[in-house]
Amino acid sequence: MPAQESLLLFRRAPTGLPRRDLKEFAGVLQREVAGGREFCCLITDDRELRRLNRDFRLKDYPTDVLSFPSDEPTESLGDIAISADRAAEQAAEFDHSIAEEIKILMLHGLLHLTGMDHETDSGEMSRSEKRWRKLFNLPAALTERARV
Repeated sequence: MPAQESLLLFRRAPTGLPRRDLKEFAGVLQREVAGGREFCCLITDDRELRRLNRDFRLKDYPTDVLSFPSDEPTESLGDIAISADRAAEQAAEFDHSIAEEIKILMLHGLLHLTGMDHETDSGEMSRSEKRWRKLFNLPAALTERARV
């Protein structure tokens, strides 16, 4: 099992984020949701998410979370990128902390890495995300908010 520090990377992320708490949560996600399989999560800014979204999805705007599944999921599930800028805006909009929003985005991205897709799975990902969110005591998940 990799060190928790290798699960979560910060690049151009704002100071003041509870990095230790987020790293511990990444470790919990690895054990509980990923079944011990590795993944890496980058927390960065809108500029980086816009570049990644443009380069990989041909969409020229920043987004909150992107998932990049591995070609070799037995070694690593893949990578997640999260915009701390989007997370801060969404946290303010839904009246919870930026740390909670980043955790929601991490969970959402990891579920995608495990093969779930809320756009095509008839609600399976939404139900799973809701169960995990309740277990981790997190506010409404992305798939729940999308229906509001």
